[in-house]
Amino acid sequence: MGKTELMQFVESLAERKEFPEFKAGDTITVHYKIKEGNKERIQNFQGVVLQRSGSGATETFTVRKITNGVGVERIFPIASPFIEQIDVNKRGAVRRARIFYLRNLTGKKARIKEKRH
Repeated sequence: MGKTELMQFVESLAERKEFPEFKAGDTITVHYKIKEGNKERIQNFQGVVLQRSGSGATETFTVRKITNGVGVERIFPIASPFIEQIDVNKRGAVRRARIFYLRNLTGKKARIKEKRH
């Protein structure tokens, strides 16, 4: 089994949901399913997209938010069955695909301009 055959096999296994287009700099809300014991609930994770990496079934995206003055980053696989839906709250105007410089900025400096339509 070659590498391309393996990738096609993985693609066919991953059930791909349709999500809106988003990229680095956008503020999104990820509705994520969490299992606690035998109960299931949906938790919202709202933050700025730092990057999207990979392609196809192995694509991931990193979301960063500030909680109680502490930066929290979470990496989500785009093909995850636990992602219920993704809402794009704001489109950000940034010039690069990976905005890691945001980690060093605090307060008002960490704001991202909104893209004008």
